[in-house]
Amino acid sequence: MGNREDLIAGAKRCLLDKGYARTTARDVATAAGTSLAAIGYHFGSTQALLNMAVFEAMREWGAELEQAMAADVGPGDGSLEHFERYWARVIETFATHRQMWLATFDVFAQMDRVPDMRGALSAGVERARFAWAELLQGLDPEADSETARRVGSLYQALLSGVLVQWLIDPERAPSSHDLAEALRVIAAGVRRDSSAGE
Repeated sequence: MGNREDLIAGAKRCLLDKGYARTTARDVATAAGTSLAAIGYHFGSTQALLNMAVFEAMREWGAELEQAMAADVGPGDGSLEHFERYWARVIETFATHRQMWLATFDVFAQMDRVPDMRGALSAGVERARFAWAELLQGLDPEADSETARRVGSLYQALLSGVLVQWLIDPERAPSSHDLAEALRVIAAGVRRDSSAGE
C-alpha cells in the first residue's frame, strides 16, 4: 500500500477506536505510519480524509451485505419470508460493524459543521433508497423512480430506526421475526380498512 491507502486504513481504525469528532491528524498519521504532511498532500485536510474513510467503511458494509444477500437470500420477491431473511442478515451486521455505526452517528452530529458532508450523505442515502427498493421489492428504479424512491425511503427509515434501537439496547431491539410479524399485522389492518371502504 502507498501513503494514501495507508492513511485511509489508519483513518478507518481511528474512527472505530475514537470516533469522528475525537480523531486528530496526529492519531491518523500514527495509525497509518506516515507523516502529518502526508494528510495534507493526499487529502487537503484531516476532515476530508475522515470523510473519505467514513464513506469507504459504509461502502464496504454495503458491499458485504449485498454479497451476503445474493448468496443467502436471493432476489427480492416481496414476500414476508424474504423480508425476514433479509433483515436477519442486516441485524447480524450491526454486531460485527457496531463501531462503524457509532462512528457514522458521530458524523451525523458533525454534519452542519463539515463542508460538503450533508451533500455527500444525501447522495448516499438517495442511492441506498433505490438499492433497497430493487433488492427487497424487485422494483426497477429506471422504470418507476418515484415508486422505487418511496419504497426505498420506507426501508431506509426502517434501517435507521432499528439500528438506533439496537445500538441503545440490543437485547430488546426488534428481531427480523418481530419486524416481519409487525408488517403482517399492519398489512392486515390496511386490507381491512380497504375492504371497509368499498
